[in-house]
Amino acid sequence: MDKKVLSETLQKVREVNPLVHNITNVVVTNFTANGLLALGASPVMAYAAEEVKEMAQLASSLVLNIGTLNPQTVESMILAGKAANEKEIPVLFDPVGAGATNYRTATARKIMNEVKVSIVRGNAAEIANIVGENWKIKGVDAGDTSGDVVNLAIKAAQILNCVVVITGKDDVITDGTTTFLVSNGHQLLTKVTGAGCLLTSVIGAFAGVEKDLLLASTAALAFYGIAAEKAANITAKHGPGSFQIELINQLAMVTPEEITQLAVYEKLQGAELNV
Repeated sequence: MDKKVLSETLQKVREVNPLVHNITNVVVTNFTANGLLALGASPVMAYAAEEVKEMAQLASSLVLNIGTLNPQTVESMILAGKAANEKEIPVLFDPVGAGATNYRTATARKIMNEVKVSIVRGNAAEIANIVGENWKIKGVDAGDTSGDVVNLAIKAAQILNCVVVITGKDDVITDGTTTFLVSNGHQLLTKVTGAGCLLTSVIGAFAGVEKDLLLASTAALAFYGIAAEKAANITAKHGPGSFQIELINQLAMVTPEEITQLAVYEKLQGAELNV
């Protein structure tokens, strides 16, 4: 997977303008919509059980995010997910806070059991708790990150039978067989509520135009990380509020050529995988 392929995927998103159906949490709805618009995608936020099946089947991808849970929204997520499955539309799942409460963990597992999910994106603790691994979580934050994240991601992908993305200092993308590590990004992303949730929807935009979900995820992570790096550099003398606004700007301004120049990623081999 060379950088030119990654850059071409960004170009495809902007040419196609994929419709991304988000059933997401109330904390991040506006930020997610603006981020997708800046990128060049078309966001829609439809939650009502009466319309989610129809909307999901009109979309290029469906993003499910359990950040602010309630039974009605969970019902809508499952209805939308099954409808997307019927049309082979990629479904992305963001298991926000899985492991923090029994209800949250059970809901994440219920969605994974009832919907064929294409890509799961979360921090290490969230992914670990979905697959029954012991990993501490603090609220909706990752907690201890000293474990073997790469092998956790591989194990999770094999158990869940989908692409798994674990984000952190370095981002791991794997289908259980092939694994990539993306090192673009900036620490300020952890100071902005919803940065991870927006990233899941950005991956959804890329997955909406590229059937190779490993390529789509890797391209999206490199793109998002580069946008964060540029935003942090521009707002270096300011705080996270300025960074958040500039991140939206950079999602619109990062070019395919900059992906080719600035993407930092690698394909991991056997010795690095502890296999």
